Amino acid sequence: MASSVSKQPRIVFFDTLRGFTLISMIMFHAMWDVANLYGSDPQDIAWYFSFQGVWRCSISWVFIALAGIMTSFSRNNLKRAAVYGAAAFAVFAVTNLAEMLLPSMSGIAINFGILFCMAACTLIFTWVKRPLRAAGPWLPVVFMALFALTYQLPWMSPAPWDNTTGLAWLGFPSSGFGSADYYPVIPFVFLYLAFAWIGSRVTSWPAWMSRDLCAPLSWLGRHSLAVYLMHQPIVALLLAVIYW
Repeated sequence: MASSVSKQPRIVFFDTLRGFTLISMIMFHAMWDVANLYGSDPQDIAWYFSFQGVWRCSISWVFIALAGIMTSFSRNNLKRAAVYGAAAFAVFAVTNLAEMLLPSMSGIAINFGILFCMAACTLIFTWVKRPLRAAGPWLPVVFMALFALTYQLPWMSPAPWDNTTGLAWLGFPSSGFGSADYYPVIPFVFLYLAFAWIGSRVTSWPAWMSRDLCAPLSWLGRHSLAVYLMHQPIVALLLAVIYW
């Protein structure tokens, strides 16, 4: 598998799409900060509140789907899972510490965010990759159906698991759980695995997808994890200067 991966031309379109989605994410997080940390009048940003659910999904679902496709391009998915996991822990530690030390930052703590989700899903993929890749085209249909059917489970209220602790990572948070960014294993593992299957079955991507359609976005896409980790402090600093 490693040798076949190394001979594939880079599919630059995925970098470009990731870079575009990264810009959208930075704008979304900036608006979240404005709406939740700086006391903005909700009427002044009513468009954001009416659009934020769709906007959020357009970002996170693309990241998770691309991460699934990338399982077929990675030489070492265990290493990918470890890198995602280390980054997720760093975000968890920094945001929880900031919330404890800075009262004005209440609500920014991230527990089981999207990086945790990518780490967990990639690790799960390494356990199931052989039967997954051997399955027929019915499998992504089943996974997408499961994704749709379980999508609301983590946000049910009241829920049978409201008084259960220790299962928020899986998708069954207690009533006291909170996170500024929450992407548990269920339902998102189904989205991830559906696109992992698709990535494993496409042996030749269209030629146009190897062309660099927008070099700046492609560069961002190739460095997406570093940009993700750095963008929020930079956005917070800029907003602090603006709202001083």
